[in-house]
Amino acid sequence: MKVIIIGAGVLGVSVARQLAVAGEEVLLLDQRGAGTGTTATTFAWTNSYRKLNPDYHRLGLAGMEEHARLAGQLPGAPSYFRSGALQWADAASEQWLAGNVERLRSLGYPTRWVTPEEATRIAGGLRIPATITSLAHFPSEGYVLPDLFVNNLLADAERHGAKCAVGEVVAVDDRPDGVSVTLAGGEVCTGDRVVLAAGRWTERLAAQAGIDVPMVTDTGRGSQTVGLLGYASSPGLDLRCVVHSPGLNLRPAAGGHAVLQALDLNADVDPADPPTADGEIARTLARRFSALLPDASRPEIDLRVGFRSLPADGHTVAGYASAHSRVYCLISHSGITLAPVLGRLAATEITTDQEQELLRAFRPTRFAGVRRADIETDQHATSLGEQ
Repeated sequence: MKVIIIGAGVLGVSVARQLAVAGEEVLLLDQRGAGTGTTATTFAWTNSYRKLNPDYHRLGLAGMEEHARLAGQLPGAPSYFRSGALQWADAASEQWLAGNVERLRSLGYPTRWVTPEEATRIAGGLRIPATITSLAHFPSEGYVLPDLFVNNLLADAERHGAKCAVGEVVAVDDRPDGVSVTLAGGEVCTGDRVVLAAGRWTERLAAQAGIDVPMVTDTGRGSQTVGLLGYASSPGLDLRCVVHSPGLNLRPAAGGHAVLQALDLNADVDPADPPTADGEIARTLARRFSALLPDASRPEIDLRVGFRSLPADGHTVAGYASAHSRVYCLISHSGITLAPVLGRLAATEITTDQEQELLRAFRPTRFAGVRRADIETDQHATSLGEQ
């Protein structure tokens, strides 16, 4: 079977690897290259912390478990770290945190309250402000180094025979006898199946094949899809885990850096006029980061604006567009957490035609005949750390 995968982000590369390992012929297409889209601008926190839908929570747990298994199989330097995560609360948020801890404990999700001294040791020396009143530890969570993760997946996929090419897909034709993909230069690639893993470009490409996959496509100022990350270096900090504090989320990055995220600042980010390293948003991030550093230094911060891959109802999309379709849709707002398990389950469905129970609630057919206004959700209200 020849499978053409459109989109070499973390989901596309993950399913490409699984298909190649299974012995299928795989062609992976991306308009700019592997890992250059949404995957390059993700906080990359592995968790099932705020997946309130039971099916989505179960899928998140499976994604976390799959990361641990996959880490022992991939070549290259480690890219997944089961570091645990800390959530700090002040007087304004302690009730919210307590409610989440109680809910997660009822689901068997590992969590425990810790003292400030314990939290300091776990985090690697961060300074905990006096305003913090409660701290929770989630030992099964972790983070990924996205660039390295995608490179490791791609290297293993190519080692098993997958081919990767740069090219912009302009048309997808879903026929009873096969599928074809047309590139911007006029080249036509044919195959037996297409996996549409094009992230935020999915809705447009799916529509060309007569498939309705509603996505949040607005990329203007204040859009739910717009996210800002800061990359900071602090030689005196040995950050060891993901940390969520009031006003700032942090995770370790390669080379002694930390990735910073302040969700409340996203509403002020205009992609058409991105914030600068010496602007007010960068200064605000620097102040908040400095308040947590042992030496209270003021590090320089590089900014990166990204666009989230966001299905209209906030939930993963995985499956064929219809019973007769040869186009398999694969999109998720939780791409980093779910990539390993979605790659394995999607590849299994494609190669065996056997439905995987964990994916049953996430079929694109759920959108058929439903008004868009009835499926849209407010992502601002449900996101803590994004992916």
